[in-house]
Amino acid sequence: MSKAFTKESDELDDELDTEEAAPLPPGGRNYMTPAGHARMKAELLHLLDVERPEVVRVVSWAASNGDRSENGDYLYGKKRLREIDRRIRFLTKRLDKAEVVDPSAQQNLEQVFFGATVTYLRRRAGARPGPADSEETVTIVGIDEVDPPRRRVSWISPIARALAKAREGDLVTLRTPAGVDELEVLEIAYVAID
Repeated sequence: MSKAFTKESDELDDELDTEEAAPLPPGGRNYMTPAGHARMKAELLHLLDVERPEVVRVVSWAASNGDRSENGDYLYGKKRLREIDRRIRFLTKRLDKAEVVDPSAQQNLEQVFFGATVTYLRRRAGARPGPADSEETVTIVGIDEVDPPRRRVSWISPIARALAKAREGDLVTLRTPAGVDELEVLEIAYVAID
């Protein structure tokens, strides 16, 4: 098989870099908690110090075996190496633009900012107070730290933007595809995020 059919372009790799996670807002910053920054840095170091050297060793060994066109170890290794390099580029870009914000160091504890854990009462628009109301808690984190099962939302998400700068007792409006909800801020806390 001709190499023309097996070579992938670097342009494709660059396109995939941007599709891997939510894009940063134009001209915006990449806010992160200290724990999120540490996780991304640990992943980057693991890729650089452990995974990549191991894959390079396997590819080198497979290449020494001769015919590369039908060598599964070589072909898979090269593909895995491209994936690792793509992830390394992505992590490096995100960490270079990262601005680490420690929620436990927040001075203005009465308002909702990045890193806040907010408990609020959600009232569906037009619904009477009662069973339609639900109490929810979210923590506002960086774009790369979003974790829906743990109720961690991005600082650029609609819920975080609606809650931004609110104080306990404030009523804010959240527009969703299902309609307009009213949120009553019940509690704001700034704690270290793991």
